Amino acid sequence: MRLRDLGIQIGEFPTGRWNAITDVPGVLVGHKTLIYDEPRVARTGITVIVPREDRIWTDWAFAGWHSLNGNGELTGIPWLEESGMLGSAVAITNTHQVGIARDALVRYAVDRGWPESFLLPTVAETFDGWLNDISAFHLTEAHVFEAMAAARGGPVAEGNVGGGTGMICHGFKGGIGSASRLVEMVGERTTVGALVQANYGSRRHLRIDGRPIGRLIDPAEVPLPWPVPRSAGSIIVVLATDAPLLPMQCRRLAQRATVGLARVGGTGHDGSGDIFLAFATGNHLPQKATHLRELRMVPLDQMDGLIDAAAEATEEAILNALCAAETMTGFKGRVAHALPLDRVAEIFRSGR
Repeated sequence: MRLRDLGIQIGEFPTGRWNAITDVPGVLVGHKTLIYDEPRVARTGITVIVPREDRIWTDWAFAGWHSLNGNGELTGIPWLEESGMLGSAVAITNTHQVGIARDALVRYAVDRGWPESFLLPTVAETFDGWLNDISAFHLTEAHVFEAMAAARGGPVAEGNVGGGTGMICHGFKGGIGSASRLVEMVGERTTVGALVQANYGSRRHLRIDGRPIGRLIDPAEVPLPWPVPRSAGSIIVVLATDAPLLPMQCRRLAQRATVGLARVGGTGHDGSGDIFLAFATGNHLPQKATHLRELRMVPLDQMDGLIDAAAEATEEAILNALCAAETMTGFKGRVAHALPLDRVAEIFRSGR
């Protein structure tokens, strides 16, 4: 289920058709999920976000990023910060396999003859080592290629899929979530979409539309995944929009993912890698251009709608990850229980 299937609607803006990052025209999402017990326990995978229907490699997009807490990894950042441009798909996987995912994206592009000279793709991670035998290095280059081949528009699979397969969020089973918002701005309708890999947070901090859900669900009712309460973990947020934004505007948008995270209960703990990326496809940046480019941009004083939409989409994407995730048993018999949706619905009906 998703949050709205419980009759809970948050925010002020309407959603896109799919209420997902794929509502942004040309954005595709693909997953490769690895779940097996032999020869070693796998509860992992990879998720890819592919802008411009896979033309991003030769038609770059402006982008920006923000780190709330940097105990994590996002490759390609020095050049993205220097140039302000994204020139690859974005992949999200587990902490120990960033390298193979990054190298596979390079090979994917090279095999198609796309890079003019070099490629520094963008790959992010969160740690799934509680449910996944992370040191078994399950992910292969072929799996990355499969995720790219599976990338589609339309509804986005959420919860225990792709890079989110083994993730835990606010003491419940977490994973992949997505959401979108439509914004009327300077005479045009634009879309802001979010995709998260949620693997962070303390249960006591979890809130849904302001209600302290985490404190209202007793651990005796739904056990915590670990014997001692902990909050270490991470979240990756990818924001996409078709608005014509410049790099510094993309950075501003990425920062606002912090607001959506805070509404759910994320505070950027020391052990958490809370890293956010935003890209905008409203300008075309051909890799081989040899002439001056004409660019469009949203006036700075007209960005408030996009800012609010980014916060709303991030908030709902996290909650969709929690609602879609199912109870999972993994490495060493450890269990992460799903958020009890019937209990959540009961709390909302009671007005608590």
